[in-house]
Amino acid sequence: MGKKVLIIDDDARNIFALTATLKAKSFECMSCSGAEEAIEMLKGDTGVDVVLIDMMMPDMDGYEAIPLIKEIPHRQLLPVVSVTAQAMAGDREKCLEAGADAYISKPIDVDKLLLLLNTI
Repeated sequence: MGKKVLIIDDDARNIFALTATLKAKSFECMSCSGAEEAIEMLKGDTGVDVVLIDMMMPDMDGYEAIPLIKEIPHRQLLPVVSVTAQAMAGDREKCLEAGADAYISKPIDVDKLLLLLNTI
């Protein structure tokens, strides 16, 4: 079985597309439509190998959520990949400053994403 990926995105279409793509490549996928729900899940013992988090969500965005995920004692080394449509200069740095381990922009280049997931 492939890595277990947690997808955090407020848009069900993004979750659906990512899940379909990743499952076809033997990844196991779980999803949350909000950061608060994901953080609660991650506080438990759910097995997760990597998190893909949308940076622009209502309530709590990725910039707020990533540091909170990294504060969970048994999740400090969990790789978090920020996913954003905001592909402007400085966005990658902003995501990495928030604690993301990697960055990918929308629309997602599937080959780039797979390469990224296989290297972290």
